Amino acid sequence: MSQIRKKYSKDYKAQVALSAIREEHTITELSSQYGVHPTQINKWKRLALSGMKNIFSDNASKQQHQHDNHVKDLHAKIGQLTVEKDFLADASSRLAALRGNK
Repeated sequence: MSQIRKKYSKDYKAQVALSAIREEHTITELSSQYGVHPTQINKWKRLALSGMKNIFSDNASKQQHQHDNHVKDLHAKIGQLTVEKDFLADASSRLAALRGNK
């Protein structure tokens, strides 16, 4: 007799883990309330806490720095293309004026 394995959404897991982190109820009470084994609640709590550490790590600031550099590169490219467009528009109008004078 095998049991069907339950699948929980990440929102549900986050809700249970947050309740465990708050420590307003014991793990046993949370287990009864949510219908999840206490070991599973502790696992989700550990995962949530370790994930929080990553939010405040240097990795997040490195990603933000890379994003800022990418935006700067894009702005520089936009500026370059604008100058080229203006140059070609001016050259085109001069060429049209020369051809019209013939």
